[in-house]
Amino acid sequence: MQIVKKQDRQADFGPEDIRLFFIEHLNRIYCAKAHLVERLPEIRDNAEFEDLKYAIDETLDDVENQIARMDEIYSILNAEKAIQDFNGVIGLVEDAFTSIYHYRDNPSLRDMGILFYLQNIESLEMASFKVLMIVAAKFNDDKIKQLLKDNYNEAMADRALLILILTRYVIK
Repeated sequence: MQIVKKQDRQADFGPEDIRLFFIEHLNRIYCAKAHLVERLPEIRDNAEFEDLKYAIDETLDDVENQIARMDEIYSILNAEKAIQDFNGVIGLVEDAFTSIYHYRDNPSLRDMGILFYLQNIESLEMASFKVLMIVAAKFNDDKIKQLLKDNYNEAMADRALLILILTRYVIK
């Protein structure tokens, strides 16, 4: 695919526009993470494969760390969280429960469904943190950049663990 350039120009937005965009999207991922903290224990309880249970526990610990880092970002920006129901990631989490219910009589397929949805959630989180990292470059605040990078790296590690478990689970 070739990108056609009409003219080279910078996007036209001011610092307050960037700040509002950043906070709005930080709110979205924060809300999703808070929802995961509530729902991951129940997903774990429905898992059969011990390695999957371990991965869910690791993910839960990481999500709690990520939320703490996001709290620190809000503090640095002197911004308030606006917790709302954002349907994106929350919908993926709830779809995992639909899959759990659908495969309730087949633990192997139930675990595959859990792995499928957790993999999708981690991918979405990685993309969200990456975009926020790029936008945060406008703040010229190394602490915010590092906190987002740490969250991104944790999401990437969780995704890698889930891929490893999926591979082991299917091939074992």
